[in-house]
Amino acid sequence: MLNVGKLNNGFVLDHIKAGKSMSIYRYLGLDRLDCQVAIIKNAVSKKMGRKDIIKIEAPLDIINLDVLGYIDDSITVNIIEGGEITEKRALMLPKEIRNVVRCRNPRCITSEERELEQVFVLADREKKIYRCKYCDEQYGHLMP
Repeated sequence: MLNVGKLNNGFVLDHIKAGKSMSIYRYLGLDRLDCQVAIIKNAVSKKMGRKDIIKIEAPLDIINLDVLGYIDDSITVNIIEGGEITEKRALMLPKEIRNVVRCRNPRCITSEERELEQVFVLADREKKIYRCKYCDEQYGHLMP
């Protein structure tokens, strides 16, 4: 069995759909940070069969939980302090996301006015559908 060291202070992203950890790594910009990151792919899970896990030795405020909730709201965030889990957070789909994805509508004002923020508003929580704030273009969930 694979044994990845225990964190002293940081957080663990647990219950990631198997095979999705590298996408999450890139979306969260973990490659640009100077901290320890361990990625465990295809770990055995009683609930999911297989899952991915990301361990990060850094304060939780280095990531945007809204972005993480948009990427995959089934992920659990375990906060580690002094080598022990001190808190578990469940994620939710955020009501609004900013500068995570770009509007695909070539007629959208954000295509011409590049300095405008890319803002998407949650339109259908059940189907995980977002719409562009400016042109109403539909954008689905990143990780089905």
